Amino acid sequence: MGNHLSDMALCFRRVHVVLVGLDCSGKTSLLYQLKLKEFVQTVQTKSFNTERVRLSVGGASSSRRVDFQLWDVGGREKLRPLWRSYTRRTDGLLFVVDASEPERMDEARVELRRITGSAHNHGVPVLVLANKQDAPAALGVAQVEKLLGVHELSAHTPRHVHGCSAVDGRGLQTGLETLHHMILKRRKMMKTKR
Repeated sequence: MGNHLSDMALCFRRVHVVLVGLDCSGKTSLLYQLKLKEFVQTVQTKSFNTERVRLSVGGASSSRRVDFQLWDVGGREKLRPLWRSYTRRTDGLLFVVDASEPERMDEARVELRRITGSAHNHGVPVLVLANKQDAPAALGVAQVEKLLGVHELSAHTPRHVHGCSAVDGRGLQTGLETLHHMILKRRKMMKTKR
């Protein structure tokens, strides 16, 4: 019994998350900002990157360490059909958009609907990161949420839109804490259904 409880506790401290979004939205820079706590100038991802990132989540009195296994998948148009392969059995999705490129929001909207509408992603929590908030002309969170039609996603898809910056790390910690909370809530709900 003790080992089972220990395994369950570890299960709640490890999460598998996939970063998807259009090319040049900053997914890889976000990944390395989380991993190294610094901005890394990157080149366009041709396939995928993966890193384990350990973060403290929760308030000061209830803080605990969580391992995020983050998969950063290229966003070029020809790579997008592969997203489904990476999102099978994932705990959460990070959908990254470049908030300084309003002209690409329609394209991002289509891809967000496609990935969340996939049968194997039914109910998987989604954190939409409105990246590049450090850019002077970046759209605000409410604008991004509206342009992406986040409110139109399935009621079974827990979601949250959060502003961030891969350059200075602003918003990443609280965004991931929100995603972790949604993942835990879903796991507990699925456990009670068994």
